[in-house]
Amino acid sequence: MSLGDEHGYESSRTGDDGAYGGYAGTGQTRTRLPEGDAPYGGAPRRPRSSSRSLVTIVGVVVLLIAAIAFANRGGDSDGDGGSGGDKAETAPTAASGERPVESKTVGIPTGYARNAQGAESAVANYGIALGSADMFNTERRHEIVNTVYAPDVAADRQSKLDGVYSGEEFLANIGLNKDGSAPSGQTFISRIIPVGTKVTTSSDNNATVELWYTSLFGLSGEGSTNPVTESWFTTTYELQWVSGDWKITDFTQKDGPVPVGRDQRASTAEDMTKAVQEYGGFTYAR
Repeated sequence: MSLGDEHGYESSRTGDDGAYGGYAGTGQTRTRLPEGDAPYGGAPRRPRSSSRSLVTIVGVVVLLIAAIAFANRGGDSDGDGGSGGDKAETAPTAASGERPVESKTVGIPTGYARNAQGAESAVANYGIALGSADMFNTERRHEIVNTVYAPDVAADRQSKLDGVYSGEEFLANIGLNKDGSAPSGQTFISRIIPVGTKVTTSSDNNATVELWYTSLFGLSGEGSTNPVTESWFTTTYELQWVSGDWKITDFTQKDGPVPVGRDQRASTAEDMTKAVQEYGGFTYAR
């Protein structure tokens, strides 16, 4: 798991100069016949009856309504030719009508809606806190754990995390001092950026939500032997509705999905440090 984490088109058209030429862009020339003359020598042309015009208009409207209804079905056909039954539906992060959470506990958004979308927002925000550099500070770590975990598991989780985050060998391996601080002249970076969430199970009292994210972790600055790197993970959180909010009871983590990296030049330590200091992280609620 990540260190520090618990867990188009171009529009082209002809200009107004009539490049297509002719009549109505068809390349044809409009010929106006003298009034009263019969085309091709036949009888004089009579105007189309109003009743026939009305029937034609009604027919067009009916066809349009039918076409719109068919398009809105989205392929949910019961016939053999239907393709909607086997498609996995995506759940884009969009406005839902739920009011965003306005309360915070020790700086972490809390007070989510008791539904699947509330669980997704909770997981995104809790993941950010659990993957932050604050987890390497004992006091701050205790605040985070007591906020995001259910009370009956928080104490046990806190004890285990204290054992990990205070281990001198672990801290030395990632380049930090014994107290979890960065060496002089360097900046410690531990930040996760959620890419998406997916609810796999949901009820009034329990939910299972997957969080896919990218993680930045390392030390920037002169003399750093542990430069900031990027990783990709998916963490599955088990949530329980406790005292009016979603709380974590357990989690599992796996690598990826990992996209193909582009051939981009890595930024200097100075640029990376400046970016982390100037660009604050996000909180998520929908």
